Amino acid sequence: MPHREVLNETGAAVDLRSIDALIEHHLVALGIHPDSVIAVTFIDTDRMTTLHEDWMQEPGPTDVLSFPIDELTLPAAGEISGPGILGDIVICPEFLGPQMLESGRTLQQESEFLVTHGILHLLGMDHQEPADHARMFALQDTLLSDWLTSNNREGTN
Repeated sequence: MPHREVLNETGAAVDLRSIDALIEHHLVALGIHPDSVIAVTFIDTDRMTTLHEDWMQEPGPTDVLSFPIDELTLPAAGEISGPGILGDIVICPEFLGPQMLESGRTLQQESEFLVTHGILHLLGMDHQEPADHARMFALQDTLLSDWLTSNNREGTN
């Protein structure tokens, strides 16, 4: 079984190799065991709507959903988590237009942002409370900044 699976079930022009490299970068940076399993799938609006309604009981599509499996959490600084199944992230490129305009990100940058966001959700982070929001988004910004720097890329977090 592959440790990372990145699929595009849409016609969206997303660089899956870059997404795979981003996932590897983040898992290493976060101290997640290299044998841990994660899947990211880009899906269409109809499928996202069904998942959003079935799992979140909210109407219509959304940008990203994360489905943790083994409920792994961030290890302490300098430690490595045990291997496990992180879970699945699904992203709906068709839904991203307005937020891409607002953020000034390209489809690839928005996808990288959402994969990063989804990974943190798989690791038990959320942003419901202000303190949790600040912690999650600070870590998200750090991961993305480090990713861009390590790849000599420019972008908007």
